[in-house]
Amino acid sequence: MMDKTMQDQLDAAVLRRLLEHLDSRKDVQNIDLMNLAGFCRNCLSKWYAQAAREAGVEVSDDASRERVYGMPYGEWKKLYQREASAEQKAVFDKNSKA
Repeated sequence: MMDKTMQDQLDAAVLRRLLEHLDSRKDVQNIDLMNLAGFCRNCLSKWYAQAAREAGVEVSDDASRERVYGMPYGEWKKLYQREASAEQKAVFDKNSKA
């Protein structure tokens, strides 16, 4: 049996690894993540801020995005975000209506 403290430590390690992986794959756009997995970096940042609030810690949207993106969100968008293709948008629209 694993105790709660160990589970929390492992969960935190997995989140750190996921963030490192996403940081190494800046070529993967948020719309690609949404279309394939139903979540993206923005979702992670919202979940991060929500978890902080639930723990009694106030984390701004900008701070939670910076934690997930590894840099200010506006900078990441300028450097790495591409315009979504018509096909990507169509898949997103189809998935959001399902």
